[in-house]
Amino acid sequence: MSIWESLAVFAAGIGAGTINTIVGSGTLITFPVLLATGLSPVTANVSNTLGLVPGSISGAVGYRKELQGQRARIMRLGAVSLVGGFAGAVLLLTLPSDSFDTIVPVLIGIALVLVVLQPRLAAALRKRQEASGADAGHPDGGPALLSGMLLASAYGGYFGAAQGVLYLGLMGLLLHEDLQRINAVKNVLAALVNGIAAVVFLFVAEFDWTAVVLIAVGSTIGGQIGAKVGRRLPPTALRAIIVVVGILAIVQLLIR
Repeated sequence: MSIWESLAVFAAGIGAGTINTIVGSGTLITFPVLLATGLSPVTANVSNTLGLVPGSISGAVGYRKELQGQRARIMRLGAVSLVGGFAGAVLLLTLPSDSFDTIVPVLIGIALVLVVLQPRLAAALRKRQEASGADAGHPDGGPALLSGMLLASAYGGYFGAAQGVLYLGLMGLLLHEDLQRINAVKNVLAALVNGIAAVVFLFVAEFDWTAVVLIAVGSTIGGQIGAKVGRRLPPTALRAIIVVVGILAIVQLLIR
């Protein structure tokens, strides 16, 4: 990896850590950059997952005030997320590499649609809660939330792009809770899923240590940036960046 490629990966790590803390979908920034350095899709995905673990932890620490009083919820959803993340990681390693090459462009496309539709979804959820008043949402989300989080976490262990968007959508729909507190829980769950997937990959998958270290350092810095000043950034600008980078990733995968 050249010095310029290393700087690009490091910068992508900062961007991913920042965006993951605020919304999610940081993988749409780091993944195509890793592909551009010459890594295979599977190696790039594994290296990215390992590198983003410190960034997820950094973002969760940055939101520690919003986590107060949510220990029981985090324990419940965290257990489900660990199971789902492990299943997704195993799925990535057991499916043929050709399957990953085929599936990832589709996953990125779905993730981009979710990112674009997020404002409308959030507005619809707010209207629903305002119309229903204090009774909106189940206090714990119920079986529907647990099932949805299991599937979203499996997706996160497999690839992870827009995993945070899925979490925010599910919890926003099924919990009567402030969005910032939901986002804090999202950061913890993302750290758990990335962590369990990283443990699996660490022992059985091929990865690039240089990429892992660069993304780890960058995403840790980005996690703090996202927690401190990310709320002031225009959401539209963040979504635009994610969409542009995601489209570039799809194009790059299709022409490999």
